Amino acid sequence: MVIAPQRPNTNPRPWLDASIAPQIVVDGVHKRYGDFVAVEGVNLSIYRGEMFALVGASGCGKTTLLRMLAGFVTPTAGRILIDGIDMTDVPPYERPVNMMFQSYALFPHMTVEDNIAYGLKRDGVDRPECARRVDEALQMLQLGGLGRRKPHQLSGGQRQRVALARAIVKRPKVLLLDEPLSALDKKLRESTQFELMDLQHELGMTFVVVTHDQDEAMALASRVAVMDCGHVLQVGTPAEVYEYPRSRFVADFFGTANLIEGTIESHQDGVLTVAAPVGSLRAQDVRALAPGTAVTLAIRPEKMRLSKTTPADDQDNCVSGEVWELGYLGNRSIYRIKTPDGQLLTVFSQNEKRTLDWAIDWGDRVQVHWSPEATAVLES
Repeated sequence: MVIAPQRPNTNPRPWLDASIAPQIVVDGVHKRYGDFVAVEGVNLSIYRGEMFALVGASGCGKTTLLRMLAGFVTPTAGRILIDGIDMTDVPPYERPVNMMFQSYALFPHMTVEDNIAYGLKRDGVDRPECARRVDEALQMLQLGGLGRRKPHQLSGGQRQRVALARAIVKRPKVLLLDEPLSALDKKLRESTQFELMDLQHELGMTFVVVTHDQDEAMALASRVAVMDCGHVLQVGTPAEVYEYPRSRFVADFFGTANLIEGTIESHQDGVLTVAAPVGSLRAQDVRALAPGTAVTLAIRPEKMRLSKTTPADDQDNCVSGEVWELGYLGNRSIYRIKTPDGQLLTVFSQNEKRTLDWAIDWGDRVQVHWSPEATAVLES
């Protein structure tokens, strides 16, 4: 390790330890542009050494929030603290953060070395120290031998590395990344995700990443914040947000979910019985929701199973239907099953055997079944 790492928190889940103070605190932050509310009442605590992701659709406020962390946008209300110091009115160049832009924003007339060194030269770092740190960054990002090239002579992945090298060479406490992998093709994006994780682990630096790609967030982040219409709807580890969504929006946005509306019929021994258009369904839930309460059941497609006969386990939920749509994706197949009431249920089926034949094909009558434990209950 050549660039001096900032030792990450040794606790893998510092947010569960009340004795550990967060490195970044976003306290009641609002941002309005006239009558338009971009960010409203956001509260976040981000810990040293985290890879924290802000996730949401375009226009949800995640990039505005990132730009407020960077100092490019001033909050209308609220404050932002880094290491206990209020940064709300501190200009970008005085904050212990650096930002990697979605477009990479490389200077086309400069070489790779000059692009990386730009911030150091602006800060008045002497020439020998500047050259040493640029060389360290080149080696770390596997850009050795490319220092004299111009950006147009590089591949997309190499340009992404140059932008990342320029961001870390100043050794900020926090690195902000706006859609850092969006310009890469699928295969390169997947491999670069692991490289970014390895780099962040080596540096021990706090990364805050903005992305609209849920898969990318799940692969990269220690925790994610799901945003919509300027609000943070849920914060948690990728597994927590995926397996235990707190709202219909989160269940539907973060991953794929089948959403079935119904009303509570009864509650017994931690299992809810729900009356739904597709039939009576069961869901494991400790809450004593009153009969008649409107709820939405969320079931992930990979937790559902298909069969042409009624399953032997009578504890499972079971819905009949017809194969309405079918897609082959190599490692798995996606089935869309039309139920008698007209709802389409999405089911993922792993292609474990090497075959050209379909065990279940277009138009087949099938049974969709899943366990009560796989069912999340969301109050409508």
